[in-house]
Amino acid sequence: MARINFIELPARDLGAARTFYATVFGWDLTDFGPSYSCTMTGNVDLGLQGDISEAPRTPLPVVLVDDIEAAQTAVADAGGTISKPVFAFPGGRRFHFLDPNGLELAIMQTD
Repeated sequence: MARINFIELPARDLGAARTFYATVFGWDLTDFGPSYSCTMTGNVDLGLQGDISEAPRTPLPVVLVDDIEAAQTAVADAGGTISKPVFAFPGGRRFHFLDPNGLELAIMQTD
């Protein structure tokens, strides 16, 4: 079953963002390279994208699916617009799309 499992936030100052969320909420964040950190609880996790050229402009909901190709077809068939084609990242693959109101979301499949 598809569910939102991740929210990605832009983080102009990744270190400050990591410290803030760890201090306020007690969250442990795992680094994936120099510009990305995320919680890894297995629930709805938070990702912090420090590479501003890769960061979403607004919070980005990410939906977990079992079949990314089928999801991409469903998005296109329903009138969505693919804004970032499927790409790989540590742990899986994802793509971004715009819904009929122009809101950006992403769909991911884990490895």
